[in-house]
This record gives sequence, C-alpha cells and structure tokens, in this order.
Amino acid sequence: MVERKKVLVTRDLPGDALSQLKGVSDFLIEPPTQPLSRERLLEVIPKADALICLLSETIDQTVMDRAKNLKVISNYAVGYNNIDLEYATQKGIYVTNTPDVLTEATADLAWALMLAAARRVVEGDKMVRSGNFKGWTPDLLLGSEVYGKTLGVIGLGRIGSAVIKRAKGFGMPVIYWSREKKTGFKEQLDLEYMSLPELLKKADFISVNVALTPQTRHLIGQKEFSLMKKNAIIVNTARGPIIDEEALAEALKTGLIKAAGLDVYENEPDINPELRELDNVVFTPHVGSGTEETRAKMAQMVVDDVLLVLKGQKPLHAIN
Repeated sequence: MVERKKVLVTRDLPGDALSQLKGVSDFLIEPPTQPLSRERLLEVIPKADALICLLSETIDQTVMDRAKNLKVISNYAVGYNNIDLEYATQKGIYVTNTPDVLTEATADLAWALMLAAARRVVEGDKMVRSGNFKGWTPDLLLGSEVYGKTLGVIGLGRIGSAVIKRAKGFGMPVIYWSREKKTGFKEQLDLEYMSLPELLKKADFISVNVALTPQTRHLIGQKEFSLMKKNAIIVNTARGPIIDEEALAEALKTGLIKAAGLDVYENEPDINPELRELDNVVFTPHVGSGTEETRAKMAQMVVDDVLLVLKGQKPLHAIN
C-alpha cells in the first residue's frame, strides 16, 4: 500500500480548493481558522511533505531543518519575503507563489484608497454616523480633485501597470519610476519615465507598487517626503517597510504632504500609533487581494502546485 502524503495548511482558505488535496494526501492537522502559532508550526512540520502557508508566517532555516520530508512550500501570496528562498533552494525544496491573479483586485484597492483620501470619505462617514453632520456648508470637508491631476507610479510591474490603465478614466498625466527603465510602455500606457526625486516633486498622487527588497526598504522617508508637494497624496498597496512610517507620520502631522492611504504596514499587524491618531490617513487591513474571486483563485493555485509536486512533477509557479 502506498503511504499517503502529509500536507500542512497553516490556515483555512476560501473556496473549495483544499478539498482536492484529500484525494492524494492527508492533512497533518485540519486547516485552522485562526493563525497557526510558531510553536505549533515547529511541532507538526517534521512530518510534512508539503506546506501551504501565509505571508505572515516566517518559514526560515529553523522550520526547514525540522521538515525532514518537505518537498514544496506553497505561499498563499504574491510576495515571498517571509521565506528563506536561498536556503529552500539549497535544501531542494520548491517554493511557489500566486502571481498575476491579484493584479486587478490590488489596483482597484489602490484607487479606492486614492479616492477615499482625496475626498475625505472616512472623515465624512464618521461625521454622519456620529450625528455631527448638521447640514451643508461651503467649506465642509473640502478635499482634492482627482481628475486631471498628475499620477506618479513607483514600480512598473503588473500592479503598477494596472493602476496606470485606470488613470485614463480620470484624465491623468502619468509619470513613473522603476528600478529599471521600461521599454515599450510609453506607447502602450502613455506615460513618462522620471527619476524618483523628479517624480516626487511633480506628482499630485503617488502609488507605491514596487517589490520589497533590501534596496527598497524605506525607499520613501523624510528626505523623499520633503520633496513632495504639500497637497500630495501617497498610497501604498505593496509592502509596508517601503515607507518609513515614522517619517510618514511626521510628514502628515506637519502638513508636509496632504494625506495617505495604506493597506500595508511596516510592522504588520502593528501600526505606528501616531498614524492611527491622524484623520488624514485611510487604512485598510492588507486586503489588496481581498475579493471572493481572487482569494479563491489563489487557493486553487497553491493547491495545484502542491498536487503537482506530490505527483513528482514541477509546480507551475515555482520561484526557485
């Protein structure tokens, strides 16, 4: 009798994709509805042939050294900075992610944050709910117009490009900075490349879409905020540490920039307490990919890759 493979899933996932694993494998533990603790992860990982994990879980050398049978780490996210990729490669363990599938959903949210910050939607909602709306006045919650303003995009990957496509409906000139100047995009998207300092000086709205690397950690800090327009609005749907949150809080408090929209945080899930006290910040809880359709597709992708590896085949979305 062939021994059934063991799969560890650190969190229950939307949709019914996980049920497909039962045909060829057993769950080490039933997928939990709450985050799996580090201690529990280390306790059960030694028997796992496959691991499906979240971006919030650190899969480092300690975990992989305990995982004697592990063949694949399937990350339920596009990013994979939670995984020691180099060590996994040394150990002969596939690492996979979920690329492309969340592009449109994340671009939608970037625009939701831009519009909410520009038109002070959260402040208005709070005013109405609290009973403090006493009628229309000429200066009530004056915000910023979006149409025709200059959009600056930092990072021209799939999500950055999707953000730019949506700017056409708002008649916005688009400028971009990327670690590498792209070719062919000016004709497709009608945009102009600029150095990062130039972009920061010119843009009215700034959308952060670059990947988190050692080079992009704190890419936006005090010096960068000092270059921006005083009416600038910055939105981050990429990774929290790209923006220095202390510098952001100071820039917002002192009026160096006008507002911000954040879906990701430097020390997630903890948020800088100074930022939390400010009305000119719109927060969402890391839900860039948070649509029913996208999250179900992501679950299917991680399951498909695990099934391929358990059958001795190469996964579709291997990073290493």
